[in-house]
Amino acid sequence: MTVQTPKGYSLSATVFFSKNDIGQTLIISSATGVLQKYYSKFASFFANHGFTVYTFDYRGIGKSVGNEAHLKKLSVDLKSWGQNDQAAVVAFAKSKEPNSLLTLVTHSVGGQLIGFNPNHHLLDKVVMVASQSGYWKDFKGIHLPKMWLLWYAIIPALTPMFGYFPSKKLGLFENLPKNMVYEWAKWGKKKEYMMYFHNKEDYFFDAVEIPILSWSFPFDSFAPKKTVDWMTAQYKNARIKRVHHISSNQTGHVKHFGFFKPTFKESLWKQTQQWILTNYIQ
Repeated sequence: MTVQTPKGYSLSATVFFSKNDIGQTLIISSATGVLQKYYSKFASFFANHGFTVYTFDYRGIGKSVGNEAHLKKLSVDLKSWGQNDQAAVVAFAKSKEPNSLLTLVTHSVGGQLIGFNPNHHLLDKVVMVASQSGYWKDFKGIHLPKMWLLWYAIIPALTPMFGYFPSKKLGLFENLPKNMVYEWAKWGKKKEYMMYFHNKEDYFFDAVEIPILSWSFPFDSFAPKKTVDWMTAQYKNARIKRVHHISSNQTGHVKHFGFFKPTFKESLWKQTQQWILTNYIQ
């Protein structure tokens, strides 16, 4: 299926219907360059428990015109993924299920985009999974110089050469639109990240007042606890439940991408479901 956006283009989306609708809708807002299909098992789990679930690809990713020829022509920046893309899917889901409670589940950058989403008022709850700041000095060990290189050297060098950021060639994620990575790198150089560039017209961080469950995990090199703490704190008027999950065994480390794997169906997925339904988490 496709979702039309205010800027006139369409996004690829998938809906997971439930046979036993309980009046709950879930939208999954992906991490940077991660295809919506990555979240399909997580989406199916919630659909099997009575939720209607939507996944989607941001503009320039996957089936939302993500091939190299089109990427070179795209002018979308990072904020527009929140202002236009995430906002469009929220509005679409609400129009389809107007009486259903609507929860947005964000992975990584998806949690940053909420603050640019003018339709945040349509949401009832948010679950942020490893949503963080990208300020390079907040990373530790080998990951600190890696982040410096990404913002100051790799993105500036490779993006103009290809006309987009060739993430796939680096073994990272899907290729990314040039203006998106330029804005991302601009934020990552500043201690206050996107807040350094704050303006009242585009920023809605202070206006988000709904419950937010924010997850982080040890050994997450993409989202250290300090960076998740910072990002969560930007929603200063929301009702925050902050959980830094520490596994009881070494094989249970979640890191940055594990949360959405079926390994954690009986633990993290069920705890998240419990919080969405009851505001309580064990």
